[in-house]
Amino acid sequence: MHKRFLALSTACALGALALTACGSGSDGGGADADGKVTLKLVAADYGDKESNSSRTYWNNLAAAFTAANPNIRVDVQVVNWNDIDKQVRTMIQSGNVPDVLQTGGYADKVADDLLYKAEDVLSTGTRANFIDSFAEAGQVKGVQYGIPFVSSARALFYNKTLFQQAGISQPPATWEDVRKDAELLKAKAPGTTPYALPLGPEEAQGESMMWELGNGGGPTDKDGAYTIDSPANVETFSWLKANLVDPGLTYANPATTDRKTAFADFAAGKAGMLNGHPSLIQMARDGKVDYGVAPIPGKTGPLKSTLGVADWTMAFKKNGHRDQIRTFLDFVYAKDNTLRFDETYNLMPVTQDTLREMTGSGKHKDLEPFFALLPHAAFYPLGDTSWDTVSAELKKTVGTALTGDPAKVLGALQKKAKDTAADK
Repeated sequence: MHKRFLALSTACALGALALTACGSGSDGGGADADGKVTLKLVAADYGDKESNSSRTYWNNLAAAFTAANPNIRVDVQVVNWNDIDKQVRTMIQSGNVPDVLQTGGYADKVADDLLYKAEDVLSTGTRANFIDSFAEAGQVKGVQYGIPFVSSARALFYNKTLFQQAGISQPPATWEDVRKDAELLKAKAPGTTPYALPLGPEEAQGESMMWELGNGGGPTDKDGAYTIDSPANVETFSWLKANLVDPGLTYANPATTDRKTAFADFAAGKAGMLNGHPSLIQMARDGKVDYGVAPIPGKTGPLKSTLGVADWTMAFKKNGHRDQIRTFLDFVYAKDNTLRFDETYNLMPVTQDTLREMTGSGKHKDLEPFFALLPHAAFYPLGDTSWDTVSAELKKTVGTALTGDPAKVLGALQKKAKDTAADK
């Protein structure tokens, strides 16, 4: 779950990253001149300004870790989301590889044989503590390399004030409910967007998958093969076109409308309903919107498995610090540490003990609908090295299925996806 899945944007600009490799390359790991080992950690910044930068969290955690493990130091480098992927690529190309990286994706590093398996750098107890669906999403060909760090799930947000104005007593549970409620909102709450449908290039792959799941579809089948133009997916886009777009119940051109626009409209009281994630909670509060949260409607009933998104930790083999990395990651994933990060940035947990703590504390009432969805989350095909390329094509093009011929648009995307997968 790249930062764009967790918040709208980050404007933090940090200095250039300069890491130096240490270690001998053996699994015992090389030591510094004083006999201690320094782990290089590169992490993405979840803060939107310097005062709440993730650097503070990681520096404090590193200090506590070294106090408990005097022979292991941690060199912390925190990079904003706009730059981290580019900087990590440069580091890998130059041989200055970190020991631990926390960012948005892992499959390309697996393809290049850069990473330890999760079982090599996590204790049995730590691995058993992950929510099963998230641990499975970190697998490539049945082997886990991606280690989930934070998560998010999606649900339907609706404006209670506009619903009341339109005479709607409860949130929609089916597509037909969505259509009927949108018609009432258009008639009774003029000047608002009944259903905010963002299929622009910011996150079209996510919005489209949420609708496809509601019809038993999705970008891939159970074996991981691309099924972008499956009958179920074509039917989904045909329904959206005929029932929401053509009648004017959403934006005039969803293919050019980004999620940030839909979120901003909802937070301003200008949209009746949309699919959203937990960061929209604070936006709605700031906009003084009386909102409700419900499961995403499907064709015949609410989704039993909604879209889940995660950001990832991974451990690199090059510096040979396997044992030290294992000690560090077990510390990182201790409940007090994961709870502190999740609560600081209003994010969702990936570990069972932190989920229990956040669910039972009574401090996170607004997140409880999302907590219930986490164990049943469905994911993008994150372990497929072709997914990044396919996802980029979906972002650019899938929204045009609502203004053109859905079968032709999805068929062209399917061909590109198959060709891309064949080249990997």
